[in-house]
Amino acid sequence: MVDALKGLKIIDLTLLFPGPFGMKVFADFGAEVIKIENRANPDATRGLPPLVGTSGRRRQSFFYHTLNRNKKSLTLNLKKQEALEIFYKLAKEADVIVEQFRPGVVKKLRVDYETIKKINPRIIYCSITGYGQDGPYRDFPGHDLNYTAYAGVAGLNQSRDEEPILPGLQIADMVGGGLNAVIGILLALYARQHTGKGQHIDISMMDGVLGLNQMFLAQWLAMRAKPKLKEQPLTGALPQYQMMKCKDGKYFSIGALEPKFYTALLRQIGREDLLKGSFSRAQVFEELNKTFLTKDRDTWTKEINDCEFNDAKMVAPVYEVDEVENDPQVQARNLIIDVETPHGTIKQIGFPIKLSETPATLKFCAPTVGQHNEEILGTLGYSPEEVKALRKKKVI
Repeated sequence: MVDALKGLKIIDLTLLFPGPFGMKVFADFGAEVIKIENRANPDATRGLPPLVGTSGRRRQSFFYHTLNRNKKSLTLNLKKQEALEIFYKLAKEADVIVEQFRPGVVKKLRVDYETIKKINPRIIYCSITGYGQDGPYRDFPGHDLNYTAYAGVAGLNQSRDEEPILPGLQIADMVGGGLNAVIGILLALYARQHTGKGQHIDISMMDGVLGLNQMFLAQWLAMRAKPKLKEQPLTGALPQYQMMKCKDGKYFSIGALEPKFYTALLRQIGREDLLKGSFSRAQVFEELNKTFLTKDRDTWTKEINDCEFNDAKMVAPVYEVDEVENDPQVQARNLIIDVETPHGTIKQIGFPIKLSETPATLKFCAPTVGQHNEEILGTLGYSPEEVKALRKKKVI
């Protein structure tokens, strides 16, 4: 079976979540992703608990394993000239370079786009930062919450008292940074087929999250009216698009926006009476709350999913994380996979993108620091003795 991205070579200078998450997509589909770290200061996710293994420096984080499977590891101290020479040799053969430093850092290290494109005019060079390569915030440090806050998205997560609450998912890191980098790189690779030239990709995590705000920000831009979340159909105004508490304290979601789905659902739970115009919206909320409190969440799930009215099945249990892997749909789609590591078998999130002819595959687990030094340097012409000398001089 041929990999979708066979022959694509990526030099990955990224750390933590955004870049590693995005580059995992390329690695899963067959690209050769070479993760470059400084041995003295490797990717901090290697040490994030919980850890795989029993003791010693070779223990690695579950997070690191999940984000860096199918990648190779090369250690380089880019502050040393010999390491730069190795990097330039790699860059000459590479298709893509991805970095995640603050603006200006790669120029100081002499591995910036302007330098590399002189070596390889076809290089696709992607920079992932919090706020982009220009603008008044370009040099600001930040984290996911900062980027979502500036983008007007963090404020969309609200408590019942309309106070902002912390989101449960790092969408700026994973989507605004990681997945947007994947999209940008694929676009640039396609463009290169026509132009023969590479280009620089400027990915801002704030930009990426702002770009997701297609409903409420767009509404403001069009109407200059600040939307109230509780009055919007997808954020709490409608009883047919809501999360309901059940008898066991667990929650059940309803996504029956269209009339035919809502009608079928009410018929199945025996509350067709709520379709009558004599009930106000507040009364419908109250009655549905009472109804769903009569049975446990899983009882409701089974009764509705097993019913003859397919249109009634616009519902889902609100799972906690410890319930997801046992769901039959998750299992049928192989969304949780087993990965063999030197410390035993661990479970990871599988491959959410399904290609019929060139699917993603698991080739090997995340590497230890510098695991592929000899292999990669060997392909560049370095002998085992030269590799030992480079290690002794702390070049690698």
